[in-house]
Amino acid sequence: MKFDWSTVTLAIGILAVLVDFTVRVLSVIFVPRNRRPQTATAWLLAIFFLPYIGIILFWLIGSRYLPKKRREKQHEINSYILETTEGMDLVRQDKTWPSWLPSVVALNRNLGAMPMVGGNRATLHDDYDESLIAMTTALRTAKRYIHAEFYILNLDKTTRPFFDELAAAVERGVTVRVLLDHIACLRSKNYRETLRRLTEMGADWHLMLPVQPFKGKFQRPDLRNHRKILIIDGEVGFTGSQNVIDASYDKHGNIRRGLRWKDLMVRFEGPIVAGINALFVTDWYSETDDLLVREVEGIAVDRASELLDAQVVPSGPGFDGENNLRLFNSLIYAAKKQVIITSPYFVPDESMLYAITTAAQSGLDVQLFVSEIGDQAVTYHAQRSYYEELLRAGVRIWLYRSPTILHAKHITIDDQVAVIGSSNMDMRSFSLDLEITVMVKGSKFVQSLRRVEDSYRTRSRELTLDEWMRRPTRSKVLDNVARLTAAVQ
Repeated sequence: MKFDWSTVTLAIGILAVLVDFTVRVLSVIFVPRNRRPQTATAWLLAIFFLPYIGIILFWLIGSRYLPKKRREKQHEINSYILETTEGMDLVRQDKTWPSWLPSVVALNRNLGAMPMVGGNRATLHDDYDESLIAMTTALRTAKRYIHAEFYILNLDKTTRPFFDELAAAVERGVTVRVLLDHIACLRSKNYRETLRRLTEMGADWHLMLPVQPFKGKFQRPDLRNHRKILIIDGEVGFTGSQNVIDASYDKHGNIRRGLRWKDLMVRFEGPIVAGINALFVTDWYSETDDLLVREVEGIAVDRASELLDAQVVPSGPGFDGENNLRLFNSLIYAAKKQVIITSPYFVPDESMLYAITTAAQSGLDVQLFVSEIGDQAVTYHAQRSYYEELLRAGVRIWLYRSPTILHAKHITIDDQVAVIGSSNMDMRSFSLDLEITVMVKGSKFVQSLRRVEDSYRTRSRELTLDEWMRRPTRSKVLDNVARLTAAVQ
């Protein structure tokens, strides 16, 4: 019997068409489930144009949730977070509290945040090298323990003193625990040297969200722990936007272009430090199965007047809601006079874009600080795709001049409330990254941040709508395509 190749070819063709049709139909059914419409649309476009590649990518990175075991740990550790309540009695809901603030505090609590606590002090560090020096100097005061958790922790010529002080702390009997993000640090130049140094000094270190399938450790590879936390004896805490790495990120391309990062870190003292440390304890438990006992009891609380009320708001795929996005939107809608946003990566979802443009169209002074140049091409172009709509709504956009990358992340609302932390104003930080945000109520703190914003303004140029509309057509195309890809998460 003669083999009929034409029949086989026809059968294969029909099968391919059926598979392709089935993939598209099933995608329409399953992809939109529990996703934003814009995210679902972006995934469906990817699958419809590149069905097989799109499906593989969706299988690898389509779920924004952490593995079930890690989510269970998050719920378990919430009981620890509830116990972190020193200083609640120091919160004074007096006339200086905006009428809308109690509802925002309650929202945060319902989403898994720590209580609002009073009796805190804060010091801003907006110079990159000075901030590293401040953290390094604080390490020298440690008597019991140091908790260091950074998205990127890298041993280089700039950070060597930081590592030396960690080693000195171990030598004098201080317990040093270190968490560092696996993928972010793996991409750094001195990854192996960094781990070797931590091991040699005797620090207890672990990788966060490791992608090590042969060791049974795997989740969506781009779910990352983006937090930056340093705790000394539960009495002093640093958090903000800065990683422990040279300001050039020690990359040849950055050095060649003259790029340097500008960040903002805050040193906290008072009950809020226990709330920041609770996040370290949460992440430590997630990575090690070791639930740290309370190591600081009866912290001395400053009861002087004009101290700060503050609340730690954790967010990330371990929580059911997008805690940081809900907080930011609530604050923007609550503002009465002014909203100033600083973010290196500004890719808002539809709800945040509506909140910001509504505030501007309502006559509020709304300003956005972003970098003139970008270090991540897709995000940079996606960010630019929003400028026209923002400018038409009346938002003033300040472009921090190159070659500096403005990497600070904070918002100020009127003259009373601010938020600072590790969270960008983009969809990745809302859904995929573990972040820390601290909401602070205190006019002096806001005034200090206003002075930082003023310094940004002197180093920035204001973007006008006329200038933006004259940009080349190729830039418009790149921006719009990048906007679509930014929604794939």
